[in-house]
Amino acid sequence: MVALRDYLRLSVDDLLVVAKEFLHSDLSRSALQRLLRRRGLPSLAALEKQEKAAQQSLHKPFKAYEPGFVHIDVKHLPQMPDEDHKRYLFVAIDRATHWVYLEVRQHQSVQDADAFLQHVRERAPFRIRTLLTDNGKTFIDRFAAGGERQPSGMVERFNGRVSDVLNTHQTPAGAMK
Repeated sequence: MVALRDYLRLSVDDLLVVAKEFLHSDLSRSALQRLLRRRGLPSLAALEKQEKAAQQSLHKPFKAYEPGFVHIDVKHLPQMPDEDHKRYLFVAIDRATHWVYLEVRQHQSVQDADAFLQHVRERAPFRIRTLLTDNGKTFIDRFAAGGERQPSGMVERFNGRVSDVLNTHQTPAGAMK
């Protein structure tokens, strides 16, 4: 009975029908309820509340950040047929306000990263408190001891959208529309 209740999540009345049909034809509803209570099984409504509470505890809300927590990344742009070198898209996104600043640069050097960060500081409508990078070579020389690359999801999603736009605005020959 306990296993049936747990597995099928039947109400007392439905469980009684199944029990009378397959287990004990003289079983009464009150006897079935006493059995379930003795075994410590909660009502279906209580089970649903427990399940909802368990699901809600798994989904923690995203931490609210103050403006100034900025994700930074560099994306390699595709080389167009009329260009003789690659270009790089430097992107900065604030986690709280979703403010975006970007620049297309000719090189991916520490000097370019430094200039980009200076421009971000000048143009940001808030004080930058924290910079989050993926520890790419452009930034680790300046900001951190080397380590594993860890992508910053917010900028990576933005870069994915940029790639989608670039792919939809190219002709088969590769030139921009």
